Amino acid sequence: MARQKHDERLHDRKFVRTFFTSPTAVEGEEDSATMIRSAAGLSGMQAPDVWVPDNEDATAPSMRDEGARNIIEVVSEEGADFPGEIHPRIVWFRGDPGTRHQCLTHLMEIADPDNGAIQHIDGFVIPEVGDIDDWKKADEVLTIVENEYDLEEGEIAMSVIVESGAAELAMGELRDEMGKPTNNLERLFMLVIGEVDYTKDMRAITPTGNLPSWPEVRHNTSRAASAAGLISVDGPYDDIRDVEGYRERMVDNQAKGLLGIWSLTPGQVVEANTNPLPPETSRWRMDTGGRTVDLEDDDGVQVYDGNRVSLEESDDEYTLRVGGDEQVLDEEDLREELLGIVEYVPSMDDIVDSMEEFEEAREGGTGAIAMERATTVRIDGVEVEVSNDRMWDEATYQAAMTPVSLFQDVYEHRPDQHDELAEMYSEDVVERAMDVGGA
Repeated sequence: MARQKHDERLHDRKFVRTFFTSPTAVEGEEDSATMIRSAAGLSGMQAPDVWVPDNEDATAPSMRDEGARNIIEVVSEEGADFPGEIHPRIVWFRGDPGTRHQCLTHLMEIADPDNGAIQHIDGFVIPEVGDIDDWKKADEVLTIVENEYDLEEGEIAMSVIVESGAAELAMGELRDEMGKPTNNLERLFMLVIGEVDYTKDMRAITPTGNLPSWPEVRHNTSRAASAAGLISVDGPYDDIRDVEGYRERMVDNQAKGLLGIWSLTPGQVVEANTNPLPPETSRWRMDTGGRTVDLEDDDGVQVYDGNRVSLEESDDEYTLRVGGDEQVLDEEDLREELLGIVEYVPSMDDIVDSMEEFEEAREGGTGAIAMERATTVRIDGVEVEVSNDRMWDEATYQAAMTPVSLFQDVYEHRPDQHDELAEMYSEDVVERAMDVGGA
């Protein structure tokens, strides 16, 4: 594997939206591989970017040998047609040599080219890692397997589940350790948060028994992935009926650069596949005092219809109430106040328009341009025009490129989603989005 700077992505996939696990062996079923057989047939928005046949926590210990055989059977038969990457999770534990030996045994069986599965497997997910020396042990096991079967060293990607304080601290050492001739840690692909076991390892307690939110772990994982050229993935959201909560978690994650998330059901896969993509349509929204609501478009006028914000006009003054706060303002001050609570969410078409406009100006020798956003806001029948200018320079352009780069990566690697993406955005917008940024 070529040595590269570690803040550059080292794998073909630059983004992973979805990390979907399914048990490798289900006890009591006529076909114990029924769950992974079903998952292998997913396509389009229901198919994850990374599928994880889970031979660890999702599979009973007594079924794991059978689970390894099921991985071989299903992946050898279905793997060539699966549209995402395949990264089985296998057993490992930082404090148990017997479990690590079982990992080697299963790897040897699954990776044997004569069994027909490794040709379709992109990597393996290693759980329960500890300090950086433990990461190196897992890497060495994969190197042994590669040498056993005449595979190129580093060919098999390795992702880890961050489930302990030791693993969290180890992430800070990756930049110094990756690339040393004594390891193949450049095979690392994803850093995945395992917050249940992390909570256990930290001996954390909450009054309700629910998991802590661990925002620091999510930030640290995203930062470590950025510094080492890896991909960060948040842990499972186990309330599978709470779709809105799942969406809120993703939005919060995305503001940290944590663009991938664990998915437990095909329904969560659909949500996680679509959520980080740029919106289909633009919208205006308002902060109503701790709660953000979308405004309704009425023939170009953005209408607030609620009871948390009110506006009254009297002569040349306006009384604006937001939550429990009340202000008496003139027209100019009112516009400024509304600009502080009203914001614009651009669609994919808008983002591409702005990028094309900046690229054209840059080619003409202009380094910065102003982009205006204007609308009319109606509150309690009172209409106020608001507008602002945002300066676009090279840094702004590069920041705006992230969601478009994600889209381009999806479009390149997931042809099974092309029709759904064209339906979302239109063929014209898709074509233009693929052209900006020199894609």
